[in-house]
Amino acid sequence: MKNVGRTARRSFAYLGGLSLGLFIIHACSNGNPDDPKEIAEDKNEERFDDRKSEKDADFLVEAAAINLEEIKLGELAQQKGTMDDTKAMGKLMVKEHTAALKDLKQLAASKSITIPAVLTEDGQDAFDDLNEESAGKDFDKEYCSMMVSGHKAAIRKFENASSNAEDPDIRNWATSMLPTLRAHLENSNICKEKCKAMK
Repeated sequence: MKNVGRTARRSFAYLGGLSLGLFIIHACSNGNPDDPKEIAEDKNEERFDDRKSEKDADFLVEAAAINLEEIKLGELAQQKGTMDDTKAMGKLMVKEHTAALKDLKQLAASKSITIPAVLTEDGQDAFDDLNEESAGKDFDKEYCSMMVSGHKAAIRKFENASSNAEDPDIRNWATSMLPTLRAHLENSNICKEKCKAMK
């Protein structure tokens, strides 16, 4: 009986290992891609020897990720928002971050810097978290809160790049984006306060 039990355990262990192996092969064969942000950063790391140039490239990658996320969240806000302010802010985010992304693509191409073209893993997580909120005041509150925290973080990154980026074109672009980002933060704070007043 001991031998039978040992043989059974070995069989289960073998089948478990086989199943895991098949799962890994299946995942790889179906193209389980890495995070678009990491792919872009890896390509830039291979291209640039200079650490300062690599930091400039990392900033453009981060800026693209921010714009892509704001566009997707803005689209969702227009679909699921309850307040007119939420819908209007979502529309504004889509319009202005789409324009910013267009300029960014041209800048990145001129510097031979790779940036993500689709939502990053963090961006997708943010979208999924927001999408889980049922339509109504909870959605509005979450969206406006995300816009406040997201734009605060974005402003810090752009302020740093406007002072410290090695490439003058990248410095100038970061500087040119700050008034828009600050206006977005102001709109987000107004929307957040209106959400608090909702009953």
